Amino acid sequence: MSVEVVRAYLTEKGFGDRVLEFTESSATVALAAQRLGCEEAHIAKTLSFETPEGCVLIVAAGDAKVDNAKYKAMFHTKAKMVPADQLEEKVGHPAGGVCPFALKDGVRVFLDESLRRFDTIYPAAGSAASAVRLSCEELTACADGNAQWADLCKGWGDAAAR
Repeated sequence: MSVEVVRAYLTEKGFGDRVLEFTESSATVALAAQRLGCEEAHIAKTLSFETPEGCVLIVAAGDAKVDNAKYKAMFHTKAKMVPADQLEEKVGHPAGGVCPFALKDGVRVFLDESLRRFDTIYPAAGSAASAVRLSCEELTACADGNAQWADLCKGWGDAAAR
């Protein structure tokens, strides 16, 4: 099970005790926020895309949307999401549980600037009923795939919305 792989991965980084599992789905931003009792913006959604150089993950705030122009400028191709039935094979996690931890080799991770306005964020932890509580610094330290920060999204709230 993917959540166990993620828990082991995060344990090696010192954050395994932060993994939360739910009895009901947290597979969408709205469901995850409901389970965690937080605003949707604090959910660190992980979006999976295919590029000519392989899969990339963009981890963004729950209220952000990928900006197609920024995406194309960064990756030199149109945004094409990985089909849900190919996520485990290409990324390492099922739909609803995709996260920037314990990934397949070659998957690159981009952490969107929309996350930096929060002290605490909640990415998934490998299953459609899991999350992990982290700060942006901790996310940077834990993220797989040579994670780097980038400005790839639009539509997110102002910095005062903490």
